[in-house]
Amino acid sequence: MSLKALNIDEVRALARRRLPRGMFEFIDRGAEDEMGLKATRRALDDVKLLPKILVDVSERRQDTELLGARQPSPLVVAPTGLAGLMWHQGEVELARAAAKAGVPFCVSTHSITSIEEIAKKAGGRLWFQLYVVKDRAITETFIDRARDAGADTLMLTVDTIVGPKREYNVRNGFGIPMKPSLRGFLDLATHPLWTMRVMAPYLLADGVPTYAHYPPQFRRKITREAMNDALKLADDITWDEVAALRRRWKGNLVIKGILRPQDARRAVACGADAIVVSNHGARNLDSAIPPAQILPAIADAVGGELTVMADGGVRRGSDVVKLLSLGARSVLVGRSVLFGTAVAGETGATHVLDILRDEIDRIMAYIGCTRIEDLGPDYVRAISRSEVPER
Repeated sequence: MSLKALNIDEVRALARRRLPRGMFEFIDRGAEDEMGLKATRRALDDVKLLPKILVDVSERRQDTELLGARQPSPLVVAPTGLAGLMWHQGEVELARAAAKAGVPFCVSTHSITSIEEIAKKAGGRLWFQLYVVKDRAITETFIDRARDAGADTLMLTVDTIVGPKREYNVRNGFGIPMKPSLRGFLDLATHPLWTMRVMAPYLLADGVPTYAHYPPQFRRKITREAMNDALKLADDITWDEVAALRRRWKGNLVIKGILRPQDARRAVACGADAIVVSNHGARNLDSAIPPAQILPAIADAVGGELTVMADGGVRRGSDVVKLLSLGARSVLVGRSVLFGTAVAGETGATHVLDILRDEIDRIMAYIGCTRIEDLGPDYVRAISRSEVPER
């Protein structure tokens, strides 16, 4: 299947038509009043590029080294829960697209396809995103499975210690867990292709999908609450536990969800190899500061002592270039590749990654930069709303 969408917004529009409304809103929207979505986008828009002219840019390279490996572009496919519901075996399709692009794919704790199956069917460089749950013994099984499946990087997500308030998902029944409702039934009935092509194969093979990384005795369908407190998110995790995790995990350790320079320094002290400056896509704390606003301060605080990555609101290659110029070494993309996966599986996700790579290349030419690793603060300026000239 070839896609004619010319940009991420057009891919998003296609995904919106193909997915049930509740499923689309689950990946597309934010939390509470959704001011965070607007703020995250506005923060990127307020960063302006400063082109260098009359530079020979005939040979441009966007390859970069990330946590010990060279890769063709500065992107990482972010962990996204329930990606397997965008397309049948969507996590495998998404991992294949990442492998084809030569970038890491981070498997979510809440994947409905196991990391073992993803490794077998997709290959590529796999990372594993870790949520710490109340029962630390179960958390340790997640870590062991990631190691045994060949993941070289563990991404500890620290900004989700309670469930977020997403009122639209309560109404449409597509939260976690998914709850049967008349509205949800009608939503599925009006999207028969998704129901037949995505959900039906799961139901015919194994029934309602489950979270594949939970131990068998705790495994639950995506339509059911956790059987007990053991699988609830841990709200008592501290820096001491992060330090202990560092001692236990021998691969790269990434801490995702940093928004304070002081916390970035503590990540250094704990021995983390990298951090992700992230507000969780504005899906958790609606009033959290946008990553683009705090990224320079965090990059300055760590001074190159660990790798800084970032995410949040990326829709264009220019967004990637801005975040790299503000201090990130790599940029995670989540919603955009999910849209692509929802439209055409591996082909759709590959199309999105190709769009971003092409746009990055064009932006590099325009701003006079030949190597992605040369991007820095001299290529950008943050413009406040009061500084924008009137027309």
